[in-house]
Amino acid sequence: MHPRLAFSFRRSTLSLALTSLLTPALAMAEDAPAAADPQTPPSSDTRHDATASSDRHVKDLDKVVVTASPLRDAAGELSRPVEVLAGERLDEVRSSSLGETVASLPGVQSSNFGPGVGRPIIRGLDGPRVAVLRDGLSTQDVSTVSQDHSPAIEPFLANQIEVLKGPSTLLYGSGAIGGVVNVVDGRIAETPVDGFSGRAEVRFDGGDKDGNTDMFRVDAGNGSGLSIHADGVYRNQNDYDTPQGRQLNSWIDSKVGSVGASLSGDWGFVGLSASRFRDNYGNPGEPGDPTIGERGVSLKLQQDRYDLKGGLTDPWGEGSALRYSFGHTDYAHTEFEGAEVGTVFTKRANEGRVEASFTFGGGWQTAFGLQGSDTTFQAIGEESFVPKTDTRSLGVFGVARNSWERVTAEVGARVDKVKYRTDIGVDRDFTPTSFSASGGFRFNEQWRLTANLDHAERAPAEEELFANGPHIATLAYEIGDADLKTEKANQAELGLNFQNAWVDAKIAAYYNRYNDFVYIVDTGGQWFNEEDNDFLPIRQWTQNDAVFHGFEGEATFHLADNDTGAWDLRVFGDTVRARLKDGGNLPRIAPGRVGAQMRWNADAWRASLGATRTMKQDKVAVNETPTDGYTFVDAHLAYHVDRGSNAWEVFLDGNNLTNQDARVHTSFLKDDVMLPGRSASFGVRLFF
Repeated sequence: MHPRLAFSFRRSTLSLALTSLLTPALAMAEDAPAAADPQTPPSSDTRHDATASSDRHVKDLDKVVVTASPLRDAAGELSRPVEVLAGERLDEVRSSSLGETVASLPGVQSSNFGPGVGRPIIRGLDGPRVAVLRDGLSTQDVSTVSQDHSPAIEPFLANQIEVLKGPSTLLYGSGAIGGVVNVVDGRIAETPVDGFSGRAEVRFDGGDKDGNTDMFRVDAGNGSGLSIHADGVYRNQNDYDTPQGRQLNSWIDSKVGSVGASLSGDWGFVGLSASRFRDNYGNPGEPGDPTIGERGVSLKLQQDRYDLKGGLTDPWGEGSALRYSFGHTDYAHTEFEGAEVGTVFTKRANEGRVEASFTFGGGWQTAFGLQGSDTTFQAIGEESFVPKTDTRSLGVFGVARNSWERVTAEVGARVDKVKYRTDIGVDRDFTPTSFSASGGFRFNEQWRLTANLDHAERAPAEEELFANGPHIATLAYEIGDADLKTEKANQAELGLNFQNAWVDAKIAAYYNRYNDFVYIVDTGGQWFNEEDNDFLPIRQWTQNDAVFHGFEGEATFHLADNDTGAWDLRVFGDTVRARLKDGGNLPRIAPGRVGAQMRWNADAWRASLGATRTMKQDKVAVNETPTDGYTFVDAHLAYHVDRGSNAWEVFLDGNNLTNQDARVHTSFLKDDVMLPGRSASFGVRLFF
C-alpha cells in the first residue's frame, strides 16, 4: 500500500469530535445564533433517498427555487442561464475551494493558486466581474484583489449552490457583470423546523493528496416557530504530490463554524446568524527552500460575520412579499514571509438589501429592490500596493416577469452609485447602469427557446484603479490607472432546451461586446526587488474594447432503467474566445473543454466514471505563453443505507486516475504550480 494511503483515522475522528465541541465557541455563539434549513429552497442537506433514480439530477433540480432571483423562480422556469448544484450531485463535487466545487458545470472553471484558493471563472471572466455571495450578500473578503486570496466561503456547508451565468449586474450590481455564484447555507430558517436533523461527514484524502475534511451541521426546532442551527468544518491537508514530485507549500488548515436562530410562521420569518472563518494555507508560488531551512510564504485568514435576515408574507395582499438582509463583516488576513509578517489586509464591511415583490393584474410579477454597502479596505506592510480605500455603493433595481401559454418575458433595470475615497487624495465616482430583457418560447412539451439581451456596466475595482507597488504573491509589480472609465458590456444570448423521457439537453451561444474592458498586461519591463535581489515583471492595468463569444452545452441521456439499475450518459462542452477589438488576444482566458460521464444507480449503490479534456490554450496575449491541454479521468462509488429515520453512506472517489501533468492557464503561477496527481478520497456521511 502507498504510504500516503495509510489514513490517520484516529486523528480525523478526534478532530471531528473537537470541532463538534468547539464550534459554538468558534462561531461566537454568545453574540448571535444561526439557522435551520429552509424548506424553500428545499434542503437537500439532511437526507438522501437511496432508491431515487437519476431523474433527480436533472429534472428535480429544474424545480429547485433559485434564491438569487428576486421573484423566487424555479431553475427550469428562468430564461436566463442558471445552474443549481444540490443533493447527491453537490456531494460528489464538493472540494476545498468554491471554484473547484462548481468547475464541473458547463461554462464554469476555477482559478488556481494551490488547493486553498480557487475562485469561480464564468465564461472566461473572474475576479471583480464574478460576484460570490452567501445567501444573497457578498462574502466581503479580498479575493478579488489577488489570485492568492481565498474566498471566505465553505462549500461543505452549502445546501445548494446557484450559478447565474452572464451579466447579473441588474440583480447584484457592478461586481456581477460576468455572473454570480450564490451559496445557500440555510443558517437562518425561513419556515418552522420540527424536530432534530442534520448530517456529518468524515473524509480522508490519500494518494497524491494527504489530509482529511470533517464536517457537521444540525438543525432543530419546536415546530411552532423557533429554529436553531449549528455547523462546523475542520480541514487539514499536507503538501500534495504532482506527477513531477511534491508541490511544496501547498498545505491547508481550515476551521469554520456558525450558529444561528430564527422565528418563523405564516406571517414570515426573522433570524440572526454568526459565523467565524479561519483559513491558513501556503502559497506554492513562494515555497522557500527547505534544504536551508527557509520557510515559504503563507497566509492566515480570519473573518467574523453577523447576519440579520427576514421576510414578510403577503404584507400588501396575496402574492406580495418583503425580504430584507443585513450583514456586518470584519475581515483580516496576514501574509507571512517565513515567520515574519509581510502584509496585513483588512476589510470592514456593512451591506444591506431589501426586496419587495408584487403581483399585478394580467399575470405580471414584479420586484423592486435597494442594495447598499459601506466598506473600508486597507493593506499594511511590504506589499501594500493598494492604498486605504473607503467604498460606498447604493443601487436600486426593478424587474417584471410574465408568462403566457407558450411565452415568458422578463425586463429589468438598475442604477448604482459607487464612490471611492483613498488616503492618497485620489477619489473616483461612478454611476453604472444596467438594462436587460429576456424571454422564452416553448414550441411544445419538449422544446424551449430562450433569448437574452443585456446592457451591463461595471465600476473598476480598487486594485485596477489604485494599485502601485510590488505584489509578491503574483510575482509582479502592478500599476493601476486612476483614470479608468466605466466598463460597459452589451450581450446577446440564445439558448435551446430539450427534455423528454430519454434526454435532457441544453445548449447556449453568446456574444458579448465590451467597451473599455479592463485587464492587466505584461509590459515587458522589469522592476528590481532589492530585498530579494531579483527582478519582477511589470504589469499594467489598462482598458480597450474587447469581444467575448462562446458556446456551451450539456446533455444527459437516460440509456436504461431496468433490473440492472439506471444508466445515464452525461456529455458536456464549453469554449470561449476573447480578443481585443483592434486585434490581439486577452490574457489568461480559460481554454475549452469537452467531457463525458457514465452514471449508474441501483438500489443502494451508485457509481460514475468520467473523463474531461481541457484543451491546449494557444490563443495568448503578448508576453504570455501557451499552456498544454490535459485529460482528467475521475470515478465515484457510493453505498447508501437507510435505518429508520437515520441513514449512512460510504463513498470512494478517485481523481486524475491516469496521473496527468496539468497546469491551469488562468493562473499567474502556471509555470510553477501544477495540479495534484492521482489521488483518492474515502469517507462516510451520516444523515439523521
